[in-house]
Formats: sequence, structure tokens, C-alpha cells
Amino acid sequence: MKYILNILLFIALSIPVAVKAQGLVDVKIDSVQILVGEQTGYHISATVKPGQRVVFPQWKPQQQITPGVEVVDAPIIDTVDANDGFIKVSQHLVLTSFEDTLYYIPKQNVRIDNKTLQTNNLALKVLTVEVDTLHPNQFFGPKDVQDNPFLWSEWIELLWLGIAAVVLYILCLLAYIRLKSNKPFKFKVRIVKRIPPHQKALNTIQALKNGGTDRANTEDEVKAYYTALTDALRLYMQDRFGFNAKEMTSAEIISHLKQEEDQSKLQELTSLFETADLVKFAKYTTAISENDRNLVSAIDFINTTKQENVPTEERIEPTITKQQRQTMQARTWLKISIGIMIILATAIIVYVCWQLYDIRA
Repeated sequence: MKYILNILLFIALSIPVAVKAQGLVDVKIDSVQILVGEQTGYHISATVKPGQRVVFPQWKPQQQITPGVEVVDAPIIDTVDANDGFIKVSQHLVLTSFEDTLYYIPKQNVRIDNKTLQTNNLALKVLTVEVDTLHPNQFFGPKDVQDNPFLWSEWIELLWLGIAAVVLYILCLLAYIRLKSNKPFKFKVRIVKRIPPHQKALNTIQALKNGGTDRANTEDEVKAYYTALTDALRLYMQDRFGFNAKEMTSAEIISHLKQEEDQSKLQELTSLFETADLVKFAKYTTAISENDRNLVSAIDFINTTKQENVPTEERIEPTITKQQRQTMQARTWLKISIGIMIILATAIIVYVCWQLYDIRA
């Protein structure tokens, strides 16, 4: 009979009735039945007009709202809009209990301005965890943390990505070895000292003069002198005017020059070539004064027709063959490929490490 009365009292008190003292205050509990040590919410609210002052009961953590039922945390107060111009002010508590029994939660006083209103009574049933007292030897402690089973489906993608990164690094190494084994072509630009045509001819004539050949006496000496003098002039004309004077006769040279040069200068040059032809082919004997006069004519012709400000240095660019050019292009593409593979492999490794860290975390 006592057990039945407790049940009836529990049912009567556990119904979350919205009690309104004069239609203003109500109370409710989230769960009327908990296990030992569990928590439940306890809410007191008052519906008032804006501007009215509401004072709830003051509670502190671990203070008992009724013997055996404790308040867990400090109360939380909030306000929301209600219908018809009213507002709803609520106090929220968290309750707990550590003894299994049926608790009676008494009415709570709520002060609105100068009036004190009361909430309804509520009940809280605390249940204990059943313990097997007949078999104390079968008590088992908490289990250790279990490892998740290994699944290939979770790792296969990272495994293949890791293999791909290793393959890319190996390809980079092989490409680097290939690049090192084939030494690049070294092309050097040569700077060659260039003697102007007039200076080259004047140097030859000066050597003739210093050697005393202009004072030649024998037939052979005179022939050698005029041969060297006319060869110097022919080489100068070829470099200066651009025609093949070395392969032309004296008459052809004079005829070609008449189209470009002063006739008075050519007359002296004509006399020089005629004398040289006579010496070389007709065994003509010349006087020293004639040799000097022809020498001066040659120098005068060179000084008159020489080009000023001729570059004294010549830049010789290297000649690149088609095969060398193809080899250079292949080396360039090989370097670009190595760079791309290194970047791609590194990115894959970073992604795999990040995924492993994420899985482990």
C-alpha cells in the first residue's frame, strides 16, 4: 500500500503543470526521472508587463533546493517577448541528486513589484543503477580504448600518392644524372684585333723601305721590290674597294679604279703599275729616284683613298649547328621537367602528411 501511494504521489507531482498565480508565474522541470548523478533543468518564469520588476529566489552552486537535490550552477536569467504586449522573464537552474528516492520540490516564491507569487509543487524521482550483489566476483572495470580496425579503403589513396611521389623523385634524380653527364656546349665570342686595310698596306711598304729594297740594284732585287709593292697595293684595293684585285691585271685594276677615283692620282698609280710590269716581264732597269717616286705614289694613293674611323676590333660570334641547337633545346626542356616534377612530388608529400595528421588527430 505504501509503495502504491508513493507511485500515485509521484505521478501527481511530476505532471509539468503550468501554474499561474493569478496567471503570471509557472514552473517546469525537463525530466521528472533521472539516474543518480544525472542532471535536469528546472525553470521558473513570470509573464509581466514591460517595466515590472521580477525577483527570483537566489541560489548558489551546491546549495540544496530541497534536502537531497542540489543546484549545480548559478542561475541564468533571460527575457523574451510574450503575446499581447507582455514579456516573459525566466530563471534556469540545473539540478542533480546522488541518492535514489522520490524528492518533493516545494513551491518557490517569485516577487513581482510588491506582490509575492508562488509556483506549483514538483516531484523528482532519482533512480539508482542496479548492482549484482549476488556475483561480486563478476565485476568488470572500465574497458581500454579500442583501436579502430584497419581498412585498406581509408589508406589506399594515400599509399598510391606516396608511391607516385617516390617515382617522381626517382625520375628527377635520373634526369639530373642525365643532365650532368651531357655537358653543355660552351660558346665563346672572340674579339679579334683587326688592322685596317690602309694600315696593313702602309706597314708592308714601310717594311720595304726599312729593308732598303727601294735601293735595289740588281735585276732580281728590283723585281722583288716591285712585286712586293704591287702586292701590297692589290691587297689594299681588294679590302678597300671590294673587288678581286689580286686576280686582275694591272690594266684591269686601273680600268676599275677609273670609275671611282681621281684621275690625277690614278695617273701616278698607272705609271707605277706600268713600271712594275716592265720590271717583272721585260727586265726593265729602274733608277733609284724612280723607285722612290713610285713608293711615294703608292703611299699617297693609300692615304688619299683610306677610310677613316675603321673599327680596330672584330667580334666573331660562334657558329651553332642544327644538332647543337636541338641539344640545347632538349637540355632546357629537361631542366623545366625536373622543376615541375620536384614541385609536384613535394606537393603530394605535403598533402599526404596533412591527411595522415588529420586521420591521427
